[in-house]
Amino acid sequence: MPTTHENLKNAFAGESQAFMKYTTFAEKAEKEGFKNVAKLFRTTAQAERIHAQGHLAADDAIGSTAENLETAIGGETYEHNEMYPPMFEQAVAEGHKAKRMFGFAVEAEKVHAALYRKALEAVKAGQDLAETEIWLCPVCGHIELGAPPEHCPICNVKASAYIQIA
Repeated sequence: MPTTHENLKNAFAGESQAFMKYTTFAEKAEKEGFKNVAKLFRTTAQAERIHAQGHLAADDAIGSTAENLETAIGGETYEHNEMYPPMFEQAVAEGHKAKRMFGFAVEAEKVHAALYRKALEAVKAGQDLAETEIWLCPVCGHIELGAPPEHCPICNVKASAYIQIA
């Protein structure tokens, strides 16, 4: 029988996946002209987010900002060192379209870990990040502080495609 800690981890994973799935389903419904179905998906996604956050809190998995950054660095490093490389290799061997996003993710996760390390240095010094503008490549997930590059170093999308998340 699983422990409550194991149940919380599984519930968090399931609710997190439901949040992302329903958010994506909402975007698709919106594109197909089903505005109210999209609202239902988005609302349910937020309910799943509430559940996920509650499970994370009940598992005492939310620490100080420095601790959270250390956790994030560990996760991003695991993804680019261990998780994504074999997934990418398998997709390439199978000629599967997933190779594109797996390849993007390997590179983007390296950047994410580096940015989290930079943020951790600032937090340990009692400061926030100095950069006020943070840019996201909507194609591959590359993140740039300050200003977007002329072309994404991972997927080559133009700077004008980058977006800012508030």
